[in-house]
Amino acid sequence: MKYELPSWLSVVAPVAVAAVIVGILLLAGKVPLVYNLRNLVVRWKTTILTALAFTVVVALLVFMHAFASGITRLSERSGQPANVICLSDGATDELFSNLPLSETSDLARQEGVARDAEDRPLCSREVYVFINQPLAVMQGDRPKHRFLQIRGVEEPDLSAAVHGMQLAEGEWFSTAGVRGPSADVEQRSVHAQVEVVIGEGLSRDLGMELQGRPFAVEDTFDVAERQCLVVGIMRGADTTFGSEIWAKRQKVGEMFNKENIYTSIVLRATSPAVAIELAERLSREYKKSAVTAMTEPEYFKMMADANKQLLGSIYMVAGIMALGGVFGVMNTMFATIRQRTTDIGVLRLLGFARWQVLVSFLIESLLIAALGGLLGCALGYLADGWDTQSVVGTTGGGMKRVTFTMLVDANTLAAGVMFTLVMGLLGGMLPAVSAMRLKPLESLR
Repeated sequence: MKYELPSWLSVVAPVAVAAVIVGILLLAGKVPLVYNLRNLVVRWKTTILTALAFTVVVALLVFMHAFASGITRLSERSGQPANVICLSDGATDELFSNLPLSETSDLARQEGVARDAEDRPLCSREVYVFINQPLAVMQGDRPKHRFLQIRGVEEPDLSAAVHGMQLAEGEWFSTAGVRGPSADVEQRSVHAQVEVVIGEGLSRDLGMELQGRPFAVEDTFDVAERQCLVVGIMRGADTTFGSEIWAKRQKVGEMFNKENIYTSIVLRATSPAVAIELAERLSREYKKSAVTAMTEPEYFKMMADANKQLLGSIYMVAGIMALGGVFGVMNTMFATIRQRTTDIGVLRLLGFARWQVLVSFLIESLLIAALGGLLGCALGYLADGWDTQSVVGTTGGGMKRVTFTMLVDANTLAAGVMFTLVMGLLGGMLPAVSAMRLKPLESLR
């Protein structure tokens, strides 16, 4: 069994290691720490300005890392361990999958598929579309656009059981999936209103854009020139399904020319272990229509893997910013050394060795970095719990617009602390070496 350290150790460990190293140097080398602390206080304006550079860099690093961590957590929570998602052969994203209706009818009858209390196979047959929808809100002289995710399902209560979704309010759409337009609504179309159930996250964000408040039951909005009537709000803002619109599969097929296909079929297995075996068996042995089957956590992990590029970009941007912070500290420390050549000479005459002077100035640099870095971590931590949204890519080339909560966890704070220590060490090394090389008598002239 793999042992994992408690999350708080991610932050404590680098701080503790740095504290131990500094403590050993102070005890063994008799470094003039009081002198360094007094200098930071006397030159407090320079100290604060230099520390602020660290604050900005670390705060932005924590903020961007929280953004990526929020997307990763969203992906992890969206996949049910016992679910198997079936796509067309070779597809890795449901947006580009096409499963013929007539050739996949017996997938729900496969061995290992669980059943509900009414003895129905836990199988969700779905059509998924991703559209760029013009909104009834103007942006300049043009209507504002927004990406929307629409999932058509045949039996909403069954699909909800498969995906672990529940209603927060309202009800699931009817068997017909439509309702006649009400008399007080402008008759813009001969079509009946499409009944939809909307996720909590999208209900809040889209509602605020269109009407200044979250959607509630009986509110309406337009999708692809059809008027949609909200009949229910789904819980699950912490999954990708909380950013979706669910409607009757046949109606979604009519609206987007997908009447004769499914984009995905999701099966709930009797256990996670059975799900793995079922996915392998379907990919290998299902003959009526070749399918690509995988467990749902594996599918959503691909979305998280695609976001590793985002995390890499974050570290690259942070690295460039950190380089500026390093040069800022270096410049400050060089200026400090020029102003304190006499002090350095006195220290040497008092018996402090070269390496002790080196450690003295390194510690001073680390103290400035720690001051700014800890403040940056504190500011970045304020982003924890913020609700935001983004369009994210998947490895299959598709996209999802998701609403999620930013996450500042121990790993994020540890990254900020490590960045601080490294920047302080690199920024102080060359100036400290320069101070160490000064000769006592020449520095007193």
